[in-house]
Amino acid sequence: MSNHNLVFKHFESTKKLNSGMVMKLIHRAIEFKNLDRSLLPQYPGHFVCNVFLENSTRTHLSFEMAEKKLGMPVIAFDAKTSSLSKGETLLDTLITLESLGVDTVVVRTREENYFEPLMKSPHLNLSIINGGDGASQHPTQCMLDLMTIYEKFQRFIGLKIAIVGDLSHSRVAHSNAEILSRLGAELFFSGPEEWYDETFDHFGSYLPMDELIGEVDVLMLLRVQLERHDQPDSFEAETYHRLYGLNIERASRMQDHAIIMHPAPVNRGVEIADELVMSEKSVIAEQMKNGVFMRMSIIEAVMNGK
Repeated sequence: MSNHNLVFKHFESTKKLNSGMVMKLIHRAIEFKNLDRSLLPQYPGHFVCNVFLENSTRTHLSFEMAEKKLGMPVIAFDAKTSSLSKGETLLDTLITLESLGVDTVVVRTREENYFEPLMKSPHLNLSIINGGDGASQHPTQCMLDLMTIYEKFQRFIGLKIAIVGDLSHSRVAHSNAEILSRLGAELFFSGPEEWYDETFDHFGSYLPMDELIGEVDVLMLLRVQLERHDQPDSFEAETYHRLYGLNIERASRMQDHAIIMHPAPVNRGVEIADELVMSEKSVIAEQMKNGVFMRMSIIEAVMNGK
């Protein structure tokens, strides 16, 4: 199966994807994963720039690897040495990049929904792929998570999935909760109640960690995002791990077929015990691997819109 008939001008949110689009992206990503490099589509005439205004390892390098596998010339960009540090707006930066010949940008920023005014601007015609916006959305991480779950279970309907941790500050949680609910999964949430956002009530139920651990097929842990907290100094890693983290004892109560997920970076000994990060149930490394192929699938659909 190919996603050759998927055509995106931008890829800013999973909310605009129906189930058919989701499955086409997943199947194409799996096809890329198993395809010989000599058979990959190539886009040598399409220049891309990764405009990351937040620190990133996985997402940034994953996009760059995906772009290079697809033969795209990647224009280097460093926010700290760019004119953004002089007060230039993101819009003017993107106008500059487009004027120089860039036709696709991947943007990550602390600002939520940054892409709305950019997509509406009459001065921009390039394509925008959302690499994460504030605590709002992370659509490509969401899609690689869906790919990883589908590879394991071959379905979403009826799966019991728990998303645990720093819910209110997590763009991963917001993106995954919305689309997994639409795809037919049964969702549960856990973690500190003060970090629980009532908007999650639309998608599932809050349960204490010890009540859900033996019931779920997928345990999706979230990084504690202290950089988004008002009082990060009050956080105690040991207390969090004891109350909400995945320790050895809790992991022993998981179902045999259940998997452990985490978008990373992982705070070892906080969200998850060190020994469990690369354990048999963990698919954390597989998520990272799948990120390259899912982003290739998304980029191909954007190239189809050129």
